[in-house]
Amino acid sequence: MNYWLVKSEPVKYSWDKFVKDGKTFWDGVRNYAARNNLKAMKKGDTVFFYHSNEGLEIVGIAEVIKEHYQDPTTTDPNWVVVDLKPVKPMKRPVTLAEIKAEKRLANLQLVRLSRLSVSAVTPEEYKVIMEMGETK
Repeated sequence: MNYWLVKSEPVKYSWDKFVKDGKTFWDGVRNYAARNNLKAMKKGDTVFFYHSNEGLEIVGIAEVIKEHYQDPTTTDPNWVVVDLKPVKPMKRPVTLAEIKAEKRLANLQLVRLSRLSVSAVTPEEYKVIMEMGETK
């Protein structure tokens, strides 16, 4: 299993809206590195849901339920989406400030490549974040 992090501005698409919808396709990615991460996602992979711009925190855990396919919001074949479903909220959201203060997360792509909207998370980083979020 692989681990990932996706970012969304809560004013545009919040965790609460995601939970209400029950599933979504992750569209609008227009960065090649982020697109490559979408292409690398496999069904069953775990995904952290991060509120960007407002909140700046990991608020929930999602799962990849369908691997990449053409982004239905564009005819450009370069862009893809994956389908995600919410699994559970973090027991305690993990803030960006906490992540930056945690030495074990110094290489987390969210910190190193802050503009990337879809990023990889190592198994070790996943465990640390789950511990910080008091989530099992």
